[in-house]
Amino acid sequence: MARVDRLDDLVGRRVTVRHRLRSGLLTDAVGELSVDGGEFAVQTRRGPVRVSRADVVAVRAIPPPVPRRPSWAAVARLENVCADAWPARVDRPLGAWRLRAAGGFTGRANAALAVGDPGIPVPSALETVRAFAAEHGVPPRVHVPMGSPWDRAVAAAGWVLDAGHEAGAEVAVLVADVERLVAASDPTVLPADRPDDAWWALALGREPTPDERWVLDPSPGPARGPRTAFGLVPGAGVIRAAVVGDHLHLSRLAVVPTARRAGVGTALTAAAAAWGREHGARWAVLQVALQNTAARALYDALGATEHHRYRYLVPPERG
Repeated sequence: MARVDRLDDLVGRRVTVRHRLRSGLLTDAVGELSVDGGEFAVQTRRGPVRVSRADVVAVRAIPPPVPRRPSWAAVARLENVCADAWPARVDRPLGAWRLRAAGGFTGRANAALAVGDPGIPVPSALETVRAFAAEHGVPPRVHVPMGSPWDRAVAAAGWVLDAGHEAGAEVAVLVADVERLVAASDPTVLPADRPDDAWWALALGREPTPDERWVLDPSPGPARGPRTAFGLVPGAGVIRAAVVGDHLHLSRLAVVPTARRAGVGTALTAAAAAWGREHGARWAVLQVALQNTAARALYDALGATEHHRYRYLVPPERG
């Protein structure tokens, strides 16, 4: 334990504080140290423990806690939220799996989401994935949370990493508190209910194909998609937002090279978060390829944390 006179130096850090109770017994409080009006508090898992400086016997800084891995049920729920927020043109159930196709636009919308029980043996399910992909003219591909029982089962059937996936075959799913994203910047950008020509020009560089429009802007059709909004800083950047339940799905953040490092991405994210909060979202979720270091750095700075990862697996080449 360190000297008591280091208390002020350790404010804001995770500490263990040994202090004296009224009974005279000693006890330890573990958590982040804060100070309010000259009184110290340790933010423990059970709530704040207020500590008088005079009662502190010793204090020392300790490392952050090891994050808890979410349950596979929680991973499956979040993956399905993301799939609903990014709707494929064809989304066919196979037990708890989802066979998806959208003309090849993005891996997410053109891969079988393998979470849960497909209702048939996994090798048979993978043959169904192959047949579905051939039917819709897309490569056979499985989207599966890394390290999950489903990941192990698909890999055991011989399927391998889609190393040629241009956007990146391994993806981090990040989560963040919507309130924190709103507070990151003044949300001066007002997202629109529909993407205009300027939005499409920055998001895709051209007019969208029917499949791209279906995935990104599902609102014009029958009730088949989430509530969506489209943020635009003219000539500088765009973002897409979708609300599914109490989650805000953020995607398609793009900032032109000449506008980078000027706060455009932060402003777009804050505006999307403010819109999501108005529509009942409490948590934001993002799917960011591991190789997209710029996007990961931005969202790390905004307080997003990694929930889990997924990867794309494809069948081995048949000889």
